[in-house]
Amino acid sequence: MNMALAGLAVLIIGDSHIAATGFFNGPLHDALVDRGAVVNSFGVCGSSAANWITPAPIVCGRGERHNQDPAVIQNSRELRGWALSELIDKYKPDLVVIELGDTMAGYGVTPKLPRAMITDQVEQLLIPIKAHNLPCAWVGPPWGTEGGPYRKTYTRVKELSDLLSHIVAPCHYVDSLAFSQPGQWPTLDGVHLTSASNQQWDNDVVRSLVQIAAGLHWR
Repeated sequence: MNMALAGLAVLIIGDSHIAATGFFNGPLHDALVDRGAVVNSFGVCGSSAANWITPAPIVCGRGERHNQDPAVIQNSRELRGWALSELIDKYKPDLVVIELGDTMAGYGVTPKLPRAMITDQVEQLLIPIKAHNLPCAWVGPPWGTEGGPYRKTYTRVKELSDLLSHIVAPCHYVDSLAFSQPGQWPTLDGVHLTSASNQQWDNDVVRSLVQIAAGLHWR
């Protein structure tokens, strides 16, 4: 077992790639637990960075999972998501992993990438991470496939990823686009990967997190 993650408290937050109605990204969580980390994962379908600053009512499901416990998926629109600042205070992580991007890209909605909005949301979300001087990793979106109901395009996701890589410091940026070629990983709807594709993505993300964890001086 790679010991870089052993004993590390890891907090994961993300959008529908982590949790949505009837779905939770178990392989990513399991892989970190298997490597000795203490993992608490939270996902809110359709969430942007702003929703982790001021939680909004959920629109398509939320989920959470703690260590080896089963995931809890909730779909009631009377519920809200979670504030990252409160999760940090509660779980006291050694490493925060943020998986966000696709929901802020404005696919098929805005003629141009909403750069100012994204930058502002990211800066606000990073405030508690900076305040606690926490190591963090920001996982950018994968290529997906073009079209589908979300009207994702390779041009827009590449522009988004490039922007995130420049604004998420002090987080390490995990560039998911580097793990595959455009369209290489099949999707269900253009954005959400198939189970097999998701497993490939998770494997690459875990390898990146192991490398990041190996460089931490937290012990």
